[in-house]
Amino acid sequence: MSEEVCRTDDLQVGELGIFKVAGRELVVVRTGSHEFYALPNRCPHQGAPLGRGRLGGTFLPSEVGIYQYGREGQVLRCPWHRWEFDVTTGCSLHDPDGCRVASYSLEVRGDRVILATTDQRT
Repeated sequence: MSEEVCRTDDLQVGELGIFKVAGRELVVVRTGSHEFYALPNRCPHQGAPLGRGRLGGTFLPSEVGIYQYGREGQVLRCPWHRWEFDVTTGCSLHDPDGCRVASYSLEVRGDRVILATTDQRT
């Protein structure tokens, strides 16, 4: 079973939106022309609405004294306490093995973004 989440033109690349699907409120992020990711609209720390957070990037591992910024549009920061989550996996950046939110697989079919309601990545 699958459900339509949104239309591809509802979000531009680098934007996020909040959509209610199958009884769940999801934050959907568009990272590329046909790349969409979904997370629950709730931070595991204290329940903040992640969809009101900021989408950006992060500093990448690099040599001492070199500051390289990357992953623009793939890191979602909680609006309350700035916890950061990788939108492609749901893993937190500070503790990827211990702290995460669910991550839902989305598929683009024509101009529709579809959630497979039984497919939750963990």
